[in-house]
Amino acid sequence: MNGPVVGVVGAGAVGQTLATGLVAAALPERLLVVARRAGQVQGLAADLQDLALTARSRSRVEAGDVADLHGCDAVVIALRTDFKNTAERDIRRGGATANAPALGELARELCGYRGAVLVVTNPVDLMARRFADVSGCTRVFGIGSNLDSARYRLLLARYAQVSPELVRGHVIGEHGDRAVVCASTTTVGGQPIEVPMRTVLDDLQRRPALIRNGIGRTRCGPTGAVLSALRKVLGLVDGVEELSVPYGDVYLGLPLRFTGGMAAPCLPPLTRSERLCLDSAASSLRDAYTHLPALPERITA
Repeated sequence: MNGPVVGVVGAGAVGQTLATGLVAAALPERLLVVARRAGQVQGLAADLQDLALTARSRSRVEAGDVADLHGCDAVVIALRTDFKNTAERDIRRGGATANAPALGELARELCGYRGAVLVVTNPVDLMARRFADVSGCTRVFGIGSNLDSARYRLLLARYAQVSPELVRGHVIGEHGDRAVVCASTTTVGGQPIEVPMRTVLDDLQRRPALIRNGIGRTRCGPTGAVLSALRKVLGLVDGVEELSVPYGDVYLGLPLRFTGGMAAPCLPPLTRSERLCLDSAASSLRDAYTHLPALPERITA
């Protein structure tokens, strides 16, 4: 077996879409699906096996358990506990208390894992930090700022009436209400552009609600973000990806330049205002982390 082995944890709406995207793209040689309910994971694995055959995908799909994840090159975490999100502000943080214990328990079971971990579970910046703290894993990345950045480039391209491929720019910080748009270093066709910040920020805030109100949950965008990040994390391609990684004592979104699977921060020059907004996001995440349920005791590998 020459291709990568990837595990997906979670068989809900997001986990199902992620796994479907991975098989359709034939990214993993072997895909391992893991979930809390045996019947759910068996059913998803069977459905994905049918997809692999009919789509002529090389991916071999298997149902597994958490212990099997230690043999994966990368693990994507899309678990979500059963809760009703009633938050009207900081909506992505609405599941922090509910999701943290389940993610912490998974982290305990993956203590000592040496592959890459991509956390999709929201609030992603807090959950990525929680997973890293409990597991001791050193290659933990949160998905979120790369999706925010993609949306930013798409919306700005529409405003400028150009192809999105011509837009270069980053959204960093928290995947949520405190996202920071790097407007000062945004370019279109290699040239600086006056970014209509109020319009762009309003559109960025409205887009998740538009998706949620229409189909219940954002799933396809995160799938694309995971596919893009996995290719770089696994060393299949080089390039820049905005992912949640350590920033002092918190996790938040930063641009990373990947070369051969190894990441190095490549934060662009920030204006004083952008730097203050980034530090404000870090301060808010630092405070929010102290209100998560108690940290599980780490198990020695």
